[in-house]
Amino acid sequence: MEKLVIEGGKPLSGAIKIHGAKNAALPILAAAIMAEGTVTLTNVPELSDIGVMLGILRSLGCEAEQQGDTVTLNTMGIHQTHIPEHLMSQMRSSIFLMGPLLARLGRVELYQPGGCAIGERKIDLHLKGLSALGAKIEETGSKIVCTAEQLLGAEIALDFPSVGATENIMMAAVMAKGMTTIIGAAREPEIQDLQNFLNSMGANIIGAGTDTITIEGVKELAPCTYRIIPDRIVAGTVMIAAAVTKGNVTLERVNPAHLTSAIHVLKRTGVQIAIDGDIMNVSCLTRPKAVERIITSPHPAFPTDLQSQIMVLLSLADGLSIVKETVFEGRFKHVDELSRMGADIRVDLNSAFIRGVPRLYGASVEATDLRAGAALVIAGLAAQGTTIIDQIHHIDRGYDRIELMLTQLGAKIQRTTPVQTEKH
Repeated sequence: MEKLVIEGGKPLSGAIKIHGAKNAALPILAAAIMAEGTVTLTNVPELSDIGVMLGILRSLGCEAEQQGDTVTLNTMGIHQTHIPEHLMSQMRSSIFLMGPLLARLGRVELYQPGGCAIGERKIDLHLKGLSALGAKIEETGSKIVCTAEQLLGAEIALDFPSVGATENIMMAAVMAKGMTTIIGAAREPEIQDLQNFLNSMGANIIGAGTDTITIEGVKELAPCTYRIIPDRIVAGTVMIAAAVTKGNVTLERVNPAHLTSAIHVLKRTGVQIAIDGDIMNVSCLTRPKAVERIITSPHPAFPTDLQSQIMVLLSLADGLSIVKETVFEGRFKHVDELSRMGADIRVDLNSAFIRGVPRLYGASVEATDLRAGAALVIAGLAAQGTTIIDQIHHIDRGYDRIELMLTQLGAKIQRTTPVQTEKH
């Protein structure tokens, strides 16, 4: 099993280009199958989740190839409507294929998806939305079969601004007959990117980025070439890493407008941030200040995907900080691991009380999910001594070779593979 080994205590410095957004690329890869022909996507990160999605697309009859950050899809041969259970179990985002397959082939057979164990993430909002568009849904155990001869536009009000449900409904509605309105839609930048991609293929969607999205159905979509937006969570992770190590880092190819809440919180801790177009400089030369309260919530509030990382910074801040998690109930699993490194954190229900300590210490720890793993990397960069992180496959789901990215900034971090001994 591969591990990351980090020698801490070295300030990060230099410049780094932020790679494309996983959470934008995955639904866009799914949406691409609705157009027959060759779709080219650029700025696609090389991640294990992307590899799983490409594998699923190939199982459906799509030709899919990734070279560097460019993915080429030939969707002409798509004929299969069944997504194998072993592929579904590897990644939650496989659920994004429900809408596109319904729109193109009128049928999809799939299973309850897998992914990070950060709390309950039901797909009932996806199913209710597709049902409102006229899909017939049958559930047998973990298997789900959706069929629709013709999807019909509808007004759909979401009980919660679910990103995945918003995107799945958008994709299904693009080729539905008539007008669809999604009320209470999620507002994340990745939804805006999906709208822009679909419109580039000939869809007629307005409103992404607000809580009301309107889709006028079209008969067909045409292939296109499209560039994925930069990953705001990767950018936020690097920003926090720069601050934790008392470094000075320049981020390139980033969209600061996608990071407004994170920038606001970091500035409250005393981090210096200078913005010039798509370039952002982050530095922190003194001990950060505590933040009275941070509450995670759907965009544009502070993102749950940066909660564990900001907790590392607050672990070294002067004073007591409180972080309240309102999105995923299982997202404090990193607390025990940070405590092994010397952090002083107490959890009460969905709130964490963090009292800053002078320093963290290297330890052997385990990544329990994607963002928790990123937090442990940040902690290792700041800690005194050596940190060894196990279960790093979680990290590879969302960060394109994180050790190479951080080495560019002067970090002492390497990936190790245990030597296999022969059995006699």
